[in-house]
Amino acid sequence: MARSNTGQSETPLLEIKELQTGFKIGKNYYNAVEKVSFNVDRRKIVGIVGESGCGKSVMSLSVMQLLPQGIGKIRGGEIKFEGRNIEKLSEREMNKIRGKEISMIFQEPMTALNPVFTIGYQLEEVLLNHENISKKEARLKSVALLKSVGIPRPEKIVDEYPHQLSGGMRQRVMISMAIACQPKLLIADEPTTALDVTVQAQILELLKDIQEVNDMSIIMITHDLGVVSEICDEVIVMYAGKIVERADVEVLFEDPKHPYTQLLMGAIPTMDERKEKLATIEGLVPSIQNMPQVGCRFANRCPKAMPECVTITPQLFEDDPNHEVACLLYENSNTIKKPLERVVE
Repeated sequence: MARSNTGQSETPLLEIKELQTGFKIGKNYYNAVEKVSFNVDRRKIVGIVGESGCGKSVMSLSVMQLLPQGIGKIRGGEIKFEGRNIEKLSEREMNKIRGKEISMIFQEPMTALNPVFTIGYQLEEVLLNHENISKKEARLKSVALLKSVGIPRPEKIVDEYPHQLSGGMRQRVMISMAIACQPKLLIADEPTTALDVTVQAQILELLKDIQEVNDMSIIMITHDLGVVSEICDEVIVMYAGKIVERADVEVLFEDPKHPYTQLLMGAIPTMDERKEKLATIEGLVPSIQNMPQVGCRFANRCPKAMPECVTITPQLFEDDPNHEVACLLYENSNTIKKPLERVVE
């Protein structure tokens, strides 16, 4: 079950309970998200971290109800936004929520914008779909939105096409489209991918400023723990479709518990330590068709794996207040068990 948020009287903005999302391959469905539960509180930024293939983007598409038709399907659990089960809403009702109350910055700013329409046309389309304003007013608001995200010469950029802009500028356009109707929840799916470090820092600062000004909640999906440390209040670490660790950002960086989280942190480059080779995590995330159904899904890559890790499935366990971990090293124990030899070399 999702962790209760002590000390907060208001209900969470978003509640995800036991979510299972699968894809049809051949005649069978295989889960890419397996019984994931968490809350997003109002005015908070929640980071979801993990390698590619861990189910982060699938989870976000489930929230947006944008899974590919006929292939993707929510197979269990529920998603509540402001108390409403959005899976039970009609497509017409969901269209009123998408872009207005819940918005998303999609991956790959270089390709996310439509290349045959001007920036202004694409911004105005969002505003005209959700706001009761004229085309002239939508044009003026589009210019103001571009200015608000730090784009120079917005009155000229509004008439340009995506290919005329740099990657950083396109990402700012994507952000302006996502915040056009001042959504309550913004899902940012790898918003700094393919951008250089200077532009990344500018985008993160921009998102933080927008979140504070508009009192938004943000789900920040990334594989970069450095991004998480800069902007998030809470961190959820996913592996192979499951949550393996969850904690407040300061707690997680001070005391990462799950071996997977520890390895992710060990792979962060640092300026104060010169290394000939960057640290890596051996092996690959299993495909959804070959996902272990029993035991820890990280066991065959884990340097601390014990024999029972392949036969006992760990559950999220609150090892410390505001810190949950799904690992047999900690489960139902106040002391760390001594790791045995690695199960799979």
